[in-house]
Amino acid sequence: MEVRPGKLVVISGPSGVGKSTILRRLLAALPQLVPSVSATTRPPRSGERDGVDYHFIPLAEFERRRAEGEFLECCRVYGREHWYGTLASEVAPRLAAGKWVVLEIDVEGTLSILERYPDAITIFVEPAHPDQLLQRLQGRGTESAEAMARRLEVARRELLEAHRYRHRVVNDDVDTALAEIERILFAAGLPQAADTTGRSALHTNASS
Repeated sequence: MEVRPGKLVVISGPSGVGKSTILRRLLAALPQLVPSVSATTRPPRSGERDGVDYHFIPLAEFERRRAEGEFLECCRVYGREHWYGTLASEVAPRLAAGKWVVLEIDVEGTLSILERYPDAITIFVEPAHPDQLLQRLQGRGTESAEAMARRLEVARRELLEAHRYRHRVVNDDVDTALAEIERILFAAGLPQAADTTGRSALHTNASS
């Protein structure tokens, strides 16, 4: 039987909006979704595993693979020395096998992805109010004043590009944002996972 190609889902949002938390819970709740593992030139942090958290690639190899067109998108994040990118080999084979693949990337990366996959389901996660980003970044306690200012400037630019996405989801409440993203994905054709309750996994998790 012929396999119907899967779909590409792109989730973006400014730093501090909570998109990583949303994505982690989304993947746990919807096993039909497959995450794409990004590549980076930075060294692994404590506890990180190659091929699971990131593909850790030396700079020279990254640059070679970039020159040979192996990346769907790549960039230096926040002007730092390390590169991040999405390998085509992480996406194309899974889509061909009928998988729904999820990327968490920035706005610039999304625009590059859309050149190759114009039908990608793009979702921009935004705060109810821009001041929430500053509060969340301050709450982390891990950023210097300079780094925080840089992140906020990037966030302001990204918020101005939110109109380029098919869908915009406000993360004022994680459960509500998750339910909205779930609705978007099922409306786009995401297959229901086997669930004896007959209810979606997200709704089940939210009520437990």
